[in-house]
Amino acid sequence: MKAKHLRASVLCAAVMLWALFASAQTSKPPQPEDVVIKNATILTVTHGTIENGSILIHNGKIAEVGKSVSAPANAKVIDATGKYVMPGIIDSHAHLALGDDVNEATSPVTPHMMMLDAFDYTDKAIYHSLAGGVTSEMLLHGSANMIGGQAVIVKNRFGLDREAMLFEGAPRSIKFASGENPKRVYGNRNQMPSTRMGNFAVQRAALQEAREYIRDWDAYNEKAAKGDKDAKAPKRDLKLEALADVLRGKVMVQIHCYRADEFLTEMAIAREFGYKVRAFHHGLEVYKVADKVAAEGVGLATFTDWWGYKMEVWDAIPWNAVISMRKGVKVAIKSDSNDFMRRLNQEAAKTMRYGGATEEEALKMITLNPAWILGVDNRVGSIDVGKDADLAIWNHHPLSSYAIVDKVLIDGTVYFDRSLPGLGLPFWKDAPMSGGGFGGADDEEGVRE
Repeated sequence: MKAKHLRASVLCAAVMLWALFASAQTSKPPQPEDVVIKNATILTVTHGTIENGSILIHNGKIAEVGKSVSAPANAKVIDATGKYVMPGIIDSHAHLALGDDVNEATSPVTPHMMMLDAFDYTDKAIYHSLAGGVTSEMLLHGSANMIGGQAVIVKNRFGLDREAMLFEGAPRSIKFASGENPKRVYGNRNQMPSTRMGNFAVQRAALQEAREYIRDWDAYNEKAAKGDKDAKAPKRDLKLEALADVLRGKVMVQIHCYRADEFLTEMAIAREFGYKVRAFHHGLEVYKVADKVAAEGVGLATFTDWWGYKMEVWDAIPWNAVISMRKGVKVAIKSDSNDFMRRLNQEAAKTMRYGGATEEEALKMITLNPAWILGVDNRVGSIDVGKDADLAIWNHHPLSSYAIVDKVLIDGTVYFDRSLPGLGLPFWKDAPMSGGGFGGADDEEGVRE
């Protein structure tokens, strides 16, 4: 009976906590205040390490960085003596807060799907990632389709509503995929694509439709501009409109694929239709053709040592990230997993063992390089004046397996503070509760790719 009552008490407490979370949500981020972080070891990522340094934050932006800063008298002070400050971690490939709505596997071409429509901004996995120092991530469609849906990029302002969590001004991205996944999904239904030939035939056919769609609209607009009253507008097609934006260069293409031959094919198709591939995701054989990938200006979002789960990862090696980086590829270490996302600092550290990456290079793989893949490197990814004050404060060097996050700031506002009671969320600091967070593991449902 005691165990039964204990379970009931725990369940009741969990419900009360979640009710408090729901009632605490707001539609707007709090007004940023001046903040100075002092006495820290600052890992800037772009201009070395500053020992016993300070960061001044004004209006949510980094205003000064150095041994000393000119902080106003009313600035909130965060004493980071003995601690390390780095840019917030950015995950360039995630599926958290999407539940089972990752794949629209009813058609191999679904560019008009919007991952924003599936984004559950109350998912506790967002809090878990925040507690691991992650401040932003790109939430992608799954890999069932040759051409999937459009990604959503968020900042982990946990506790705010959906619109307030979006990364304002971030470019659009779309997910393509080739290889075993679309082969398996549609081959099992005895429809195309069931082979790699079918994969690329479906992709080319869809892009050709988009090319003709643009041609038809351009012809109509030209006639209409000349005053032709008989000009008839083509029918709007949301699927082709999205693909047309890919061909117009308005949407960045992120491609799930693994094999060297597929990278070459995908880049050849991009040249044929006039768009750019932003990054290959997973890309466990990029090391074989890294010079060619670098020459096209294509990035890589990869795992460190995760493989063996299907045939197309047979030639994966743990040196892939560093070999590719040494050949000029912008390399990011990403999660594709709610569980890995909480430890991306340790995943990046593995590149120092497998290939000899420097500390700064390893940190770039989870900050500045993924920011570039998302198209937001002008805003985040390094501790530079003028960038968003998205920062993580660690009790040890973040590349150490002993490191845990003490505080996380997004736009200069603290969104996670391990020293606070309850869930470590600042807007609950006055709540009558104690303890340390939700407890237990997150609800990882496996690789979404």
